[in-house]
Amino acid sequence: MQMSKDRLKHRIRAGRGLVPADRVVQGGNLVNVMSSEVYPADVAIHDDIIVAIGDVQDYIGPETEIIDATGKYLVPGLIDGHLHSECSKLSITSFAKAVVPCGTTSIVSGLDEYISVSGMEGLQEVFAEIKNSPLKVFWGAPYKTPYTFPKSTVAFNFTEKVHTEVQQWPECFGVWETVREAVIEEDDDTLGALAEAHNNRMPIFGCAPMARGKDLNGYLCAGVRLDHESYDHEEVVEKMRNGMHMLIRESSVTHFLQENMRAVTEINPQLARRVSFCTDDVTATDVLEKGHMDHVVRLAIKEGVEPMIAIQMATINSAEAYRIDHLVGSITPGKIADIVLVDSPESFNVDAVLTDGKFVAQNKELTYELKAPKRSAILSSELKCAKTTPKDFEYRVDMETGEADVLSMNVVGPFVRKRRDVTLKVENHIVQPDTEQDVLMVSVLERYGRNGNRSLAFCSGWKLKKGAMASSAAPDDNNIVVMGADANDMSIAVNHLIENGGGQVIVADGEVIEFLSLPVGGIVSDLDAREIASREVELTKAANALGCDLPDPLMYMFFLPITAIPDYAITDVGPVDCIALTTFDPILGLNPSK
Repeated sequence: MQMSKDRLKHRIRAGRGLVPADRVVQGGNLVNVMSSEVYPADVAIHDDIIVAIGDVQDYIGPETEIIDATGKYLVPGLIDGHLHSECSKLSITSFAKAVVPCGTTSIVSGLDEYISVSGMEGLQEVFAEIKNSPLKVFWGAPYKTPYTFPKSTVAFNFTEKVHTEVQQWPECFGVWETVREAVIEEDDDTLGALAEAHNNRMPIFGCAPMARGKDLNGYLCAGVRLDHESYDHEEVVEKMRNGMHMLIRESSVTHFLQENMRAVTEINPQLARRVSFCTDDVTATDVLEKGHMDHVVRLAIKEGVEPMIAIQMATINSAEAYRIDHLVGSITPGKIADIVLVDSPESFNVDAVLTDGKFVAQNKELTYELKAPKRSAILSSELKCAKTTPKDFEYRVDMETGEADVLSMNVVGPFVRKRRDVTLKVENHIVQPDTEQDVLMVSVLERYGRNGNRSLAFCSGWKLKKGAMASSAAPDDNNIVVMGADANDMSIAVNHLIENGGGQVIVADGEVIEFLSLPVGGIVSDLDAREIASREVELTKAANALGCDLPDPLMYMFFLPITAIPDYAITDVGPVDCIALTTFDPILGLNPSK
């Protein structure tokens, strides 16, 4: 909301106690992250802001609502400093219903998956949805879309020209997800976005896994302020010593907190003041079973971080890193009244939540019914690609029979793929996948009706013995990604997604075994987290029954198009060498039958 002189005057008078508070949170112990103290204090709220803390008797009028916090500890609303909420398969509305009762009141996001499938019109609809939600989204304009090198296909290309407009929007708080490769390669659109940010005094948010030495120095000279992705604590220390704010990531598939936190617990406790948290990608199942940012706070405490410091990491540290501490991050006068009531700083179990000064959640549930907006055609899930046949998933070569030496992308954790050389049979000009060697076919199909691109390569690590699985939710592009041991099952899986407007599907022996519909942009659903979690469990069980032993087979698969992390990826333009930033031929050599 824009500030006017009259509104500011009213706020000042409320702060002076000349206007009674709308409500007072009474009887609690304030966890003051600014002074690192815990002490008894009440909190007076007027409209959506905090106007006083401590003794607030002078702020109570005859109409003031009293919220009893006796025995509770008052903590600022928790902030997830880097999050692709879309990867949860939950719409903003559904995601808010899941995480706000866990104490998460703010997230920082580029909403880039929505942009990739629906452009700026779709983004405006999401902004409108956010305004009706108890969850704040501090939006960073994606440094560009697509993020991939070489450039893959998305519905909307975020360019330097777009930045000249959107960095003036009130919703924009910085430049989001600036990957190291784009800076080091001196990508023109990226440099234009960053130059615009410098001119507008906008903070630049980074993404620089494994950036060290001279590459890190060059990256920092571009003006990048913070990073959310380090693979070990030595990397964290180097980045922080060189001036970065560091977000320690604990996602559903990348559990980095324990290792990264050693930078604070073993190397230098003074680093803690510039460390904050993010989850990046979470599943509905994990949120329901573990919590969200409250879970991350508990994990940090378990690793030996003092409760006050862990709470600061989840609140004021993140707010300061993103330059939003004038709005959120502390329970102090003038800040938005996002307040979490917990049982104690040590155990950190969330009892109740206020956002914008209103009581919105208790006992892990919202206190009111929150409905998703009616969806327009802009955020429809139509997949604009032709149906497939099994031939589309047969890797054909000139040789009729023999053996092919092949580079298979071998998954090592959810993101990193390493080279694996294998020898596969060739029959009737077709290179055969081999489940005994754990080698499957993988393909990405352009879904926006722009060029009809279809790629084909080989992958390992999923251990499927038969069948196929496919997803239209696949960051960063959200094209269709499919993998399998059988070309017919792969074709059935893709066609099922096309016929049903997107989702995730598992097929075996010519039959659809499990399917999750994602009708909003083909990437998320308005279903509640419990329903999505139930479908996640069934999808994983189906993949397990086909031989896969990965913790989240579909999430591991839908990260395959991400080219920002070494060594290999696949997009609609082909398999990608993420070091050389070029496509490659997975066929290393052909050995004809004698």
